[in-house]
Amino acid sequence: MTNAICKAINKISALSVKETLAKCYYLFAKKGMDDRTYTHLSARVPGEKAYYIYPLGMLFEEVTPDTLIKVDFDGNIIEGSEQIFNATGYVIHSSIYAARPDVNAVFHLHTPAGVAVSCQKQGLMPLSQFSLHFYNRLSYHTYDALNLNIDRQGDLLMTDLGPDNKAMILQNHGTVTCGINSEEALFYMLFLEEACRVQIQALSAGIENMLKVPSDIATEACQNMTDFEKNKIGVRDFKAMCRVTQFPWHS
Repeated sequence: MTNAICKAINKISALSVKETLAKCYYLFAKKGMDDRTYTHLSARVPGEKAYYIYPLGMLFEEVTPDTLIKVDFDGNIIEGSEQIFNATGYVIHSSIYAARPDVNAVFHLHTPAGVAVSCQKQGLMPLSQFSLHFYNRLSYHTYDALNLNIDRQGDLLMTDLGPDNKAMILQNHGTVTCGINSEEALFYMLFLEEACRVQIQALSAGIENMLKVPSDIATEACQNMTDFEKNKIGVRDFKAMCRVTQFPWHS
């Protein structure tokens, strides 16, 4: 395959990546899962050491494919009209992409439920089927102020995420999910959010009254749910949500 053909394929793929990422921003906004201008979603640019992310100062509901900017792994903006983005986003997203070639999308949120569970010593408990998506597959990262130091904090993030996990709780902070594409990162973030909401509501009855799923059953259920989705985790749900959503741009 010639370089020209490869570049043409990557260009088409990049347009699709931007469209999907922008839709994810909008879907989170409609679900009330954004935090004004303080959280961020990104997707790796096909064939490049760079990723798409929204510019600092926009609300999730304002994001369109055309407003996304392209940032390289060194934090340089290489495409986009807005010449600024969230510095904490650079540390989180660049660190994960550089260390995990299997990851092509990284989503970070600060929902009340996610933050509430991130403040609990026991972390996410195996209480609901939602939570079993993450049984023995969820990482934890100790709070270390704002993520502004790529050398120290970026390395710690990657060490804590590990080589395989697709979700992480940033203690006293929020949540992160990853995926081979934006659809998978969205899938895990929505289930993580639902698991956190159920846990917070269930704990109102007291932790001594919690009915946890036994370890062997939780392990089996986690594998069952992964097998059920096969190799297209999140694609079916994403298409379904898009069918009933009117996006503020022509797609």
